[in-house]
Amino acid sequence: MATQSLVGTKNKAGQTITDPWQMMHDAERTPCFFTGSEVIKEALRRANCDIMIAYPITPQSEAAALIGELFAEGFIGDYFRGESEFAVMSQCAGAAFGGARVFTTTAGPGTMRAMENFPMWAGARLPIQMIVTCRGINSPLSIQPDTLEISYLLNTGMLVWHAETAQDFYDWILKGYIVSEEPDVHLPLALCCDGFFVTHTKDMVNLTPAEMCLPPYDPYRSPVPCMDMECPPVRMMRDPFVMKSNYISYATHASWQQEVWAAVERSRKHTVRWLDGLIEVDNPDADILIVSSGTAVSQGREAKILLEEEGIDVGIVKIKSLRPWPGEEIREVTKNAKHIIVPEFNVTGWMAREIKSTITNSERVYAGPHVCGGMTLPPEIIAADIKSLLGIKTAALAGRGS
Repeated sequence: MATQSLVGTKNKAGQTITDPWQMMHDAERTPCFFTGSEVIKEALRRANCDIMIAYPITPQSEAAALIGELFAEGFIGDYFRGESEFAVMSQCAGAAFGGARVFTTTAGPGTMRAMENFPMWAGARLPIQMIVTCRGINSPLSIQPDTLEISYLLNTGMLVWHAETAQDFYDWILKGYIVSEEPDVHLPLALCCDGFFVTHTKDMVNLTPAEMCLPPYDPYRSPVPCMDMECPPVRMMRDPFVMKSNYISYATHASWQQEVWAAVERSRKHTVRWLDGLIEVDNPDADILIVSSGTAVSQGREAKILLEEEGIDVGIVKIKSLRPWPGEEIREVTKNAKHIIVPEFNVTGWMAREIKSTITNSERVYAGPHVCGGMTLPPEIIAADIKSLLGIKTAALAGRGS
């Protein structure tokens, strides 16, 4: 109620605090031609964010620098650079413990270096939003797009969404705060995109008015007390329970980890409402379905056009949310499909494994095609693999660099 009473008033930057549903669904939109990094900045301009903590690592560095400009303009309450990726995520936790709305960005090796913090964020029920501009994490070093790091985030207790386009990015940053800060959720969100493909290319994005902003974060709606060292799970420093009794420690951790994952499930109803479903489907009755997330969906759409020119009927399933996982939706939409194609920008095929573990008759799932280390995924490759599955001979495609 305290937050609702602020609707219609001004924040420190002079923006009008607006009902989130009205802002995201009813407000007039202006088309702008922006890179994904610029879109992150514009979303943060409207997010009523208290603090952004940054550390440079390609390809998220540009977004972090642009948000620094927002601080200079008065749209971010505080802004500073940490001394390492691990330090940034620890500092984000401190700010969130203190009741701030927190934002940060990371990528690739930075995500991996900071990984210890993410289960801590979830366990402490800190609704931090982290943009992950996915890039290669393997040696030899690559700064190019690769989604392998997403697979590491799936079991942290964070919410994980995977944006396909800059428009997704803009809308989901704002909607992400709304979902993650719900009292029955109150979890961190990793909002992922495929680095460079989204961050450094320009696209038309429809923006809400800059004079509107989200209501501020109300830490008193948190399901756990802010900075209360006498109340688990935040009693971490003085006389911690792990040093008093193994039994108390086991019981606390067992019950609380279950509560974190129950909160992930409780986010489902909010995510469905704000993202208009956990998946998006085009031509669900086709025998062949291309199922993926991120920019692999865009490549699948192009492959669909190529195949339909040859009379081959194909459907597209775009997975928006990875946590919560849309298991029921995927089972329903794929129940009659004969072939399920899962193109991915990584070598391990984590998305295909998730789908195989979800559906019956998992032999229908074709894990691929895969590209990694920054290689593009031409739609011709997806189309060729589908035709091969159907027993249709295709001309050999030239090798890379030939």
